[in-house]
Amino acid sequence: MTAVTPPPGHVSALPGVEALAKMIDHSLLHPTLTTTQVEEGCALAARYQVASVCARPCDVPRAARLLAGTGVEVGTVVGFPHGSTTTAVKVAEANVAVDQGARELDMVLAIGWLRSGDLPAVEADIRAVVEAVPGLVVKVILENAYLTDEEKIAGCQAVERAGAAFAKTSTGFAPSGATVADVRLMRATLGQGVQVKAAGGIRTLDQLLELHAAGATRFGATATEAIISELARRS
Repeated sequence: MTAVTPPPGHVSALPGVEALAKMIDHSLLHPTLTTTQVEEGCALAARYQVASVCARPCDVPRAARLLAGTGVEVGTVVGFPHGSTTTAVKVAEANVAVDQGARELDMVLAIGWLRSGDLPAVEADIRAVVEAVPGLVVKVILENAYLTDEEKIAGCQAVERAGAAFAKTSTGFAPSGATVADVRLMRATLGQGVQVKAAGGIRTLDQLLELHAAGATRFGATATEAIISELARRS
């Protein structure tokens, strides 16, 4: 029997609240967040049982302490938000984060190198971080707002060759964030062994569901409570 491809914008049956929560990385990355706001964000993540908290590097020890035993992973960022630090610095950031309790890393690839077509350097930069933290989840941010479709494809291919677990759309700090078109392109480019994370501007349940239908399986969001509460209301 021939499979039927859903039309653009199609959203299948609503996922369960618990299943959707485990697709969300609750983002605590804004530079102005206070310690109290970080603590409140970790409490919210534990209450809703999301996949992880993505905390600023300086907050990893605090997040690891607050989330110990909750089932919520601690993640952080590497080379954030521009991807322009040296590979050695990215590896050092990754090692420190892991030592302090992080179990997932969202690294920004070398955007300028990708735009220059230096794919071996981009791939080597990613691979160095992946190999520094064996067994941990590494998500590689392309920052699609700055890339052509050809560059997005090349970036995804570098991510896959380097052995990362996810290719990610955006940091949330560029001019634009996740789009359905980008997620579809990334999903079509990547093999089944690499997942797609959408982030940047995801503020409603409908946005998340549309991106999920396009192929994303993990989502970075600050509007976690509103999204999950809306799903619970509809369910």
